[in-house]
Amino acid sequence: MFYFEDVVVGEPVETPALTLTEAHMVRYAGLAGEWEPRSTDEVASSRSESGGRVIPDLLPLCISSGLGWRVPKSPLAVLAFMGFEWKFSLPLRIGDTIRSRSRTVAKRSMKDGGVVVEEREILNQRGEVVQSGRLTLLVAKRPRK
Repeated sequence: MFYFEDVVVGEPVETPALTLTEAHMVRYAGLAGEWEPRSTDEVASSRSESGGRVIPDLLPLCISSGLGWRVPKSPLAVLAFMGFEWKFSLPLRIGDTIRSRSRTVAKRSMKDGGVVVEEREILNQRGEVVQSGRLTLLVAKRPRK
C-alpha cells in the first residue's frame, strides 16, 4: 500500500490508456440505469460521424479510478472521499481512448491519517482534456510496528 507519508506533492502520475467499448457502456448502464443521454440535445447529437454512441458522463471518471490500479506504484490507502469537484468539458464516444493524469497539490497531516488533495485530468486519444477536477481524500498513515 501507498500511505500518506509516501505521497509527494507535485509528483505526476499517469495511467495507461483504455479504449471505451460498447461493453463498458452496457455494464455501466446496467449498474447505473443510465440507458439514454439525459437531454434532448444529447439525444440529437448522440452519434458522431463514425456512428459512435455518447458515453455517459460518469463512466470515464469510474474507469479512470480503476486505471489508477494499473500504475507501477502501489494503490493509495484511501479511507474516505471527503470532497469532489468535477468539470465535464468534452463528450466521449464509443471507440475513444482515455487515460488519466493526476498530481497531488496539497496534503495535511492528522492524527491517524492525512488529507490529500489531488488534481486529475482525463484525456482522450488526441490529448484533449475531456474531464477534470479535484478529489479530496482521507488517506491512512503507515501502521505503527
